[in-house]
Amino acid sequence: MTETTGYSGGGPVLIKNPHLDSMEEDILYHLDLGTRTHNLPAMFGDIKFVCVGGSPNRMKAFAQFMHKELGLEGSGEDVADICAGTDRYAMYRTGPVLSISHGMGIPSISIMLHELIKLLHHAKCRDVTIIRIGTSGGLGIKAGSVVITDTAVDASFQPRFEQVVLGDVVVRSTDLDRELAEELLACSKEVPDFPTLIGHTMCTYDFYEGQGRLDGALCSFSSEKKLEYLKRAHKAGVRNIEMESTAFAAMCRLCGLRAAVVCVTLLDRLEGDQIRAPREVLREYQQRPQRLIAAFIRRRLGLRPAASD
Repeated sequence: MTETTGYSGGGPVLIKNPHLDSMEEDILYHLDLGTRTHNLPAMFGDIKFVCVGGSPNRMKAFAQFMHKELGLEGSGEDVADICAGTDRYAMYRTGPVLSISHGMGIPSISIMLHELIKLLHHAKCRDVTIIRIGTSGGLGIKAGSVVITDTAVDASFQPRFEQVVLGDVVVRSTDLDRELAEELLACSKEVPDFPTLIGHTMCTYDFYEGQGRLDGALCSFSSEKKLEYLKRAHKAGVRNIEMESTAFAAMCRLCGLRAAVVCVTLLDRLEGDQIRAPREVLREYQQRPQRLIAAFIRRRLGLRPAASD
């Protein structure tokens, strides 16, 4: 069964579940929020940008960074975790920007997205843009490059997200908003000190064997097979590899959210498997997608770049 409809590129956040209409209360368990316990429209109704990423610490740092970039009062250092009642995810608000962690891999991000999308729906948010910012392994590009995803593909290089639902395989499209990707690429001119490009992103269910690594606890293939596979991926248009983009793209598309994936590459997988760059270099790499997204949000809001310290 294939599901491909639902993307609207603007307007309200759509919910593809008729059962929710009959529920007196919706408990967003993993976010420690709910429709009866919280006034979601008052808390989130004016949110226009949602940025999600794997690490709670990284998303807190992004919220603090956006506080400065938006020119808000105060230092922003004491930004509060809205989901402090749970240790599953962390959520921070900075003006019209929501910053949320999603953990690692498809299962973790899908749980968060179900509850985030319901939150945005219950809050009556409109015209929301959602962006995943993260890290990845590059293919044939320099470490530190930022890849804006045009299409998320699976490990067979197909633009699809497959999920087993009640014993049946449901296939969903993973196309992302092309206009949004081009807009982000145009914004990269404001941060010209690192390369930015558009390409396919391959999403896998595993960091080791699923991505063709030779250095895991298990490995069932040769180095020659690994390199042949990665070269085929590169030929198919894949420029980076991570573990969340297909689920993210499919769910956002079905629920009417303009979505993008923007990830920095920590290494070129055609040259090796292990991440050997010093920690201070990796920290600077991880700030690159944040800087690009900040430029994008400032442009959307008609703000000038924040003054440097």
